[in-house]
Amino acid sequence: MAMVSACPACDALPAAEAAAQKVELATDAHLALSVPSVHCGACISTVEGVLQRQRGVRSARVNLTLKRVSVEADESVEADALIGALAKAGYEAHELDAGMLSATDADRAGRDLLMRLGLAGFASMNVMLLSVAVWSGADAATRDLFHWISAAIALPAIAFTGKPFYLNAWSALKARRLNMDVPIVLAIVLALGTSLWETMLSGHHAYFDAALTLVFFLLAGRYLDHRTRAVARSAAEELAALEVPWATRLQEGLEARVNVVDLKVGDLIKVAPGGRMPVDGQIVQGQSEIDRSLLTGETLPVFAEKGLAVSTGEVNLTGPLVIEATAVGQDTSLHQMVDLVAIAESGRSRYTSLADSAAKLYAPGVHILSALAFVGWFLATADLRTALNIAAAVLIITCPCALGLAVPAVTTAASGLLFRDGFLVKHATALERMSEVDTVVFDKTGTLTKGTPVVENWAQLDAEAASVAFALASGSAHPLSQAIVAAAEGVTPAKVTDIVEHPGFGVEAVWKGQTIRLGRADWVGVQPVDGSAVYLRLGSKYGIAIRCHDALRTGTPEAIQKLQNRGISVHILSGDGAHSVSAVAEQLGCGNWKADVLPQQKADYIHDLAEQGHKVLMVGDGLNDTVALTQAHVSISPASALDAARVASDIVFLGSTLAPIAEALKVSRQATKRIKENFRIATLYNIIAVPLAIAGLATPLIAALAMSTSSITVSLNALRLR
Repeated sequence: MAMVSACPACDALPAAEAAAQKVELATDAHLALSVPSVHCGACISTVEGVLQRQRGVRSARVNLTLKRVSVEADESVEADALIGALAKAGYEAHELDAGMLSATDADRAGRDLLMRLGLAGFASMNVMLLSVAVWSGADAATRDLFHWISAAIALPAIAFTGKPFYLNAWSALKARRLNMDVPIVLAIVLALGTSLWETMLSGHHAYFDAALTLVFFLLAGRYLDHRTRAVARSAAEELAALEVPWATRLQEGLEARVNVVDLKVGDLIKVAPGGRMPVDGQIVQGQSEIDRSLLTGETLPVFAEKGLAVSTGEVNLTGPLVIEATAVGQDTSLHQMVDLVAIAESGRSRYTSLADSAAKLYAPGVHILSALAFVGWFLATADLRTALNIAAAVLIITCPCALGLAVPAVTTAASGLLFRDGFLVKHATALERMSEVDTVVFDKTGTLTKGTPVVENWAQLDAEAASVAFALASGSAHPLSQAIVAAAEGVTPAKVTDIVEHPGFGVEAVWKGQTIRLGRADWVGVQPVDGSAVYLRLGSKYGIAIRCHDALRTGTPEAIQKLQNRGISVHILSGDGAHSVSAVAEQLGCGNWKADVLPQQKADYIHDLAEQGHKVLMVGDGLNDTVALTQAHVSISPASALDAARVASDIVFLGSTLAPIAEALKVSRQATKRIKENFRIATLYNIIAVPLAIAGLATPLIAALAMSTSSITVSLNALRLR
């Protein structure tokens, strides 16, 4: 017989304990996959649906901006199975090491600032309502009551909402330096101290509303500034996250799945088709094709066989390979690239924005003025109360709200304007740096071009050759085969049998009793006439060349023409061969181009331009562009780029066309002009207002109103960009 307790909690306790034990026994896995081909809402729905149908997967969430999917699953679920399921659905995916990915600290910081801003606004509105009654002539008892109520609202509100300023000011003082937050905190403390003193002495004026309004406008500037800052993830961390966390090690003929950190030089590692190289090494067994676009930008796969050196991050496309590790851990090429990016990022962080330059002069000047005003009035009147009021008024009226809004107000307006043109500005100083650009360097593959091969002579094939080529290409996942399948829309495939794909060579089948082939020139038995062609052997028809090329991205010729018309020097760098690069350069009318360029050589090229005094804008999309993107004065990458390239860049363009790049340069120059105008407005305001405050003609309340007016004026000037 079941016992029933009068206490529901007692009844629930055993069940809760049992549930807790089950939870403790359960083991969860968090997997992170990079899915670079996701680009719309339909893609999100498809990818999430495919993953959630896999056994053991509890949830899958796609982040379109980062082109990443986070998967919560049982520990038994492996990333390879999920990658395979996505591949069947038409989406390329790579495993990311979730432990290497940085946390979303920036999102939390933004929400924290927004919450403090909202609370400061709410509190200031309530105190303003009480102040209106005081200003309207409330009698002494009512006035004192409203002052105490205002104090009860303002003190805890300011103590909480002003925390970012207090911490920054304290950090600066501990380091024996001054920043813009030190005068801010002094102004807040003086305004509150003066207001409490006036309240305790039943004075006529208290300035709790001024202190709250001050904090509100300062938080508004800080939040706008935060919105324009780069996503709080380092490109170096993103590159490190591209490492393969697990590898299959061969030992005495047996396969063992081990953590990549346990690998040593000399280990034999098996890399399955579709897998990425976990270490640098040399192929000792197998034949395949390798996608080296991550490191070189070369779109066409490279034939891989025994003796070929491979690098971490390269993708094995068609056949299984066994490699011998030659470099592991921090000695791999990918880790070396991480180090290069980190060095470049630290160099960029030394760029001093206009606001930072102004702040170095502003903070000590404010302190000196306020101190002189206090000393002068105290000596002149021997009235501590009057001297403190005037010192507080000077600090409030010179409080750097307008200065603090000068840059973020403009960058927010300019970022919104550029967003409508398809550009997402990530870095706070990107617009300032872009306005100085006189040279633009483009990567070719995936930036100037679409990054996918297109058949250019399909219409020249006869019906028989087209149908057979279509049938053979349908049996392969090779990029050139997929290009043929795309070109063959509407064509009926020939009836072929015994289709076999030979990794690294091509596809073979039987048609009408004879062997036919589609693939490499030497395998088909002909002399190559074009490095980007595949060849069809069809009975007596030998060596039918099916030529492919990488089509230009929409708007590329117009973008290059506009840049050149504005006197901007245009360069093209690519890891592709000279033949394909020269063809694109000639098509675009660009005389400055360089082929067969490695990642470090791209960065060196940009460094050399910078040494010559040029301000370089780098536009690239691949892992091989990451170092160059961080080395450049300012950088742009397409939304289709890899995670690491998008993170390394300052601006991401979301559309498929490069045409708005010239317009983005124009907007950045206008934005910098507005920023300088805002500094002039803030300076003029201080030239007029400060003498009035020092002369004792402005109370702390009037000072707060003047400060608010200057802030609004700066914001309205920023909106002229629209």
